[in-house]
Amino acid sequence: MKKITHHPIDIVVAWVDGADPVIRQKKTSFLKSNGSFFHPGASQTRFHSLNEVEYCVLSILKFAPFIRNIFIVTDQQDPKIDQAIKQYFPERFRDIRIVDHYEIFEGYEDYTPTFNSICISNMLWRIKGLSDQFVYFNDDIFLLRPINPSDWFVNNKPVLRGKWSFPPYERLLWDELKEKFMQFFTSKKHQERSASFQVNQWNAAKKLGFRWRYFRSGHTPVALNRQTLKNYFDNHPEMLKKNISFRFRNYYQFNTVALANHLEIKSGNKNRMISQVIYLRTHKRGKEYVNRKLSIAGNNKNFLFICAQSLDLANVKDQEKVIQKMKTLLELDIK
Repeated sequence: MKKITHHPIDIVVAWVDGADPVIRQKKTSFLKSNGSFFHPGASQTRFHSLNEVEYCVLSILKFAPFIRNIFIVTDQQDPKIDQAIKQYFPERFRDIRIVDHYEIFEGYEDYTPTFNSICISNMLWRIKGLSDQFVYFNDDIFLLRPINPSDWFVNNKPVLRGKWSFPPYERLLWDELKEKFMQFFTSKKHQERSASFQVNQWNAAKKLGFRWRYFRSGHTPVALNRQTLKNYFDNHPEMLKKNISFRFRNYYQFNTVALANHLEIKSGNKNRMISQVIYLRTHKRGKEYVNRKLSIAGNNKNFLFICAQSLDLANVKDQEKVIQKMKTLLELDIK
């Protein structure tokens, strides 16, 4: 039995195995319905799994034992983590629940299936039984060392991890120029703009009246307040419907985390912290890149999290290094 001396905190992990033939067939069907086999937000690596979710969940159970429940949100899939949980944390087995997209999209079934992480994050607050204080993970994020509740919530308010930034003017200008060039000098009169993590965050900030700067978050676990999101979307139902109407990530969508962060800022929340995350993107990096990043992960206690993005694109040797480092940090003999 977990002893809770603070408000309950749950964790939500978004996961999908894009290599699943059923998911691939769904995606292909929607691409064909748009008259295309390619969409910039449908990159295969965005959803390909190397079983990172198992290490994600195990790291939470080891380093954040105060967490009440872990919800894994997926599209009629099984992350197959039962055996590992029963072996290493059998007392926590019932604290983990698989949540299907149909649960969070109840009443919005016309917007499923979705292959869009922004749409999924828009609806996480609708998970049944979710605590008001919860932390949002992607499955490629792992804890590196022990975490305290105050790393995520202080005075019952989320800790906002990130920094103030100027709007992404360079990206906005480049996208505008590129679009004009395609219109005037090629046969492609319209080409879908590639979704941008920064632009999607800026879109959220603009909706809330920010004009000259925005609070930019990175690839880190994000503390959120369920009631904040619920209240906003209950009062802006058409905005929610428009944002979840895109099957794939879209340039003009707003980022859920950025929306929540800026709502917190407008309400007076002054809890700020740097990301404390090691961003590890192994594809097309130098020979010592992975070794250097993993050394920092093991030795620098200022970093609490690591994001191993697009690990499926790394060479096998680098993949093995990352997995072995997680086994070492977790002190578990995972097969």
